[in-house]
Amino acid sequence: MSPILTSVVTAVGGILAGLALAGTLLWRQQQALTRARYAADHDDTTGLPNRRALLAAAERAARRGAPFGLVLLDLDGFKAINDTFGHEAGNDMLTEVGRRLAALPGPVRLAARLSGDEFALLVSGGPDDVVAAARAAWRAVGRHPVDLGEHTVALGASVGYTTAALGVGPRTLLHQADIAMYQAKQTGSGVHGATATTGHTRPLPGIRLRDLRRR
Repeated sequence: MSPILTSVVTAVGGILAGLALAGTLLWRQQQALTRARYAADHDDTTGLPNRRALLAAAERAARRGAPFGLVLLDLDGFKAINDTFGHEAGNDMLTEVGRRLAALPGPVRLAARLSGDEFALLVSGGPDDVVAAARAAWRAVGRHPVDLGEHTVALGASVGYTTAALGVGPRTLLHQADIAMYQAKQTGSGVHGATATTGHTRPLPGIRLRDLRRR
């Protein structure tokens, strides 16, 4: 092979190697960006969408003008369970609850973990659909005990819900469902609803939400 041809082959090889390296780096950057975007919208423990993803989905539903509602759940006695069996067992319980909620059929469109032992559902449809989804979620959480290895633990939830109304934003809906949920916890009713059009749902006299969160 002539010196000139050898130089050409060497140069081409260097270019191809550089392109391959650049392609690898670009692929890695794209993978890292995909993981970062996923992490921004999902909960680490359960893999469910998080509060940010829930509110974004609710905003999209509101812009479409289609009827929808929000359901909020708080696990009853979770702190005691977590303290008794440990943090890892608590995470296992949260993961199992996430699976049960994610498996709910339509009109549930999205199941999310908000924080701690609070979960939420985005539900398509009118008031009857939202009530049905709230009751289905309450039954799904408490239907079967959770297997924590050496122990099997019964689980229950308090559920609040509200239906979208004209001029009421998703954050307000979530707040009203939150208040309804803690009224369900205080009264022991299991499931309680709020009226989005009036916003008249309020904590019961003498009850502070931060106190109820400890129950």
